[in-house]
Amino acid sequence: MRRKLAFLGGTLSSIGLLGVYITHRFMYLPKKGDDFIRSREAESTRLIEKDFDALPKVEALIPSPYGYDIKTIFVKPYPHQKFMVFSHGVTENKWNSIKYMNLFIKQGFNAVIYDHRRHGESGGKTTSYGYFEKNDLKAVVDELIRREGEDVFFGIHGESMGAATMLLYAGGVEDRADFYIADCPFSDFGEQLAYRMGIEVKMPARLLLPLVSGTLKLRQGYTLKDLSPISVVQNIQKPVLFIHSTNDDFILPQMTKDLFDKKQGPKELFLDFQGTHAQSYNDNPEQYEQVIQRFLHQFVLNEKDDVS
Repeated sequence: MRRKLAFLGGTLSSIGLLGVYITHRFMYLPKKGDDFIRSREAESTRLIEKDFDALPKVEALIPSPYGYDIKTIFVKPYPHQKFMVFSHGVTENKWNSIKYMNLFIKQGFNAVIYDHRRHGESGGKTTSYGYFEKNDLKAVVDELIRREGEDVFFGIHGESMGAATMLLYAGGVEDRADFYIADCPFSDFGEQLAYRMGIEVKMPARLLLPLVSGTLKLRQGYTLKDLSPISVVQNIQKPVLFIHSTNDDFILPQMTKDLFDKKQGPKELFLDFQGTHAQSYNDNPEQYEQVIQRFLHQFVLNEKDDVS
């Protein structure tokens, strides 16, 4: 009997350690270095240092509801109250948002770029793939409204995890922005995790999802079900542009297609970019800009031509 109990105890302990191991891997996913990202963007000319330095801007540390500061830069080359907020992907930081910021500055928008928790110059110990980040995004939006007034007109652009964060914010926290652009989001983190685990470590991932979800609940207070943009996207009333690269095999384009199908009201879908994950703009800059312009003129600017 004691041997059976010892065996059972050892088995349960091993299962528990497996849950900790899996959650630890994605909660503490290694980040790219800040200097590396800035140098990469500068070398590719997506960031031109002298042009960025010349832009009028104010840096701010915005308090997160979770007790750390969110590093944010408000860039305001125009006197009007028309803004874009940029939500970057996992392992990246605000310097990765510069290329999108430049695109929208050309369209007459001011900009807000910031670092997610545990990225760049922001605080926070873990990455939560949208759970905590969605309320940090709300804190950034609240600060934008505090600075510019309740009538500020703004959109939000998100890439990868940043796009999922944006959708969780818009569908589950507040649909406060005037429009959204979701570039290569996952539709459900549990599904994405199962897909990547099956490829990378050849594990029976779907059988492990309940274990992972339960471990997350114990460690961080949320479950995999809380990381499901597709469960809340139908709540978003404002226009959404969904973008994905055809060749993306990290987050499959079908996830964006599923989100588009579930979204109600004004929306647009464009899947015809080339490139790997989160490379739609990098590999197709002119086409990307054309898709953005078409969406803005169809769903946003025609009704807001008087915003200035």
